[in-house]
Amino acid sequence: MIPKIRIREIKKLNLEDGYLIDGFPSVGFTSAIATESMIHTTKFELGGVIDSEAFPPISVVKDGKPNFPTRIFVNEELKVGIFLSYLTLDQSLHRITAKTMLSWAKKHKIKLIVSSVAIKSPNGDEEMIGIGSTDSARNKVKKAGLKVLDRGTIPGIPGMLLNEGSMSNQDVIVIIFHTKGEGPDFKSSANLCMAMSKLIPGASCDIPSLQKEAEKAEVVIKEAQEESKHLKDFMYR
Repeated sequence: MIPKIRIREIKKLNLEDGYLIDGFPSVGFTSAIATESMIHTTKFELGGVIDSEAFPPISVVKDGKPNFPTRIFVNEELKVGIFLSYLTLDQSLHRITAKTMLSWAKKHKIKLIVSSVAIKSPNGDEEMIGIGSTDSARNKVKKAGLKVLDRGTIPGIPGMLLNEGSMSNQDVIVIIFHTKGEGPDFKSSANLCMAMSKLIPGASCDIPSLQKEAEKAEVVIKEAQEESKHLKDFMYR
C-alpha cells in the first residue's frame, strides 16, 4: 500500500504567487539548518504540520513545548512557505512526499518551489549549481547567478519535484551544494541559505547567528534521528 501523507493547516494561508521551500534533509543536516535559520531571521509563523502513519512516531520538545518533527512555516508578507523536517525520510517515501508537496503548492497557487540536494565534498567546494524544471525556472537560476547544471543525476525528493514539475509546468529549482556530510556544516548551511535568498525576494539569512542556530538545530535533529532510528528500522522491514 502507498502510505498517505497528511497536511493539517492550523490557519488560513494566503501564499498565491509565492514560494515554497523544501527543507527535508538529504546528506547531513544542511537543508534543515539553512531553512531553520531563514525561519528565525525572517519572522515565520507555524502554519501547519505534516504527518503520516509511515513517519516515526516521535515528538520534538523545544522550549518545553511538543512539536511534530515535520512542520510548515509561513511568512504571508513575503508569500513564502517552508516545509521544515527533522526527519530523514526513507527512500520509499520520497515519491509520495514530492507529490504531496506539489499538490499543496498547486492548492496555494505557489509559483516557485525551491529544493536542494547535497554532494559530499571533502574540499568544501563552495560553488552553487542550479537546475530548473521549466524554461522559466532555468532563467531564474541564471538570473540568480548560479551555475546551471548541464548533465547529472538528482536523487530523492528533489529529483521527483523536478520530474513532476516539468510535466505539470510547475517551476521548481533544485540547488546543488557541497558539504562535508558532517554536522554542523556551518559553511554549507550559510552558502545554501544565501543561494535560496537570491531566488526568493525578501528572504534573508542572518549569517552571524547562523552558526549558533546550526549548532542548536544539529542537536535537535540528531536527537530526533537517533530516537526514530530503531522505529524506522522496524517500520521499513
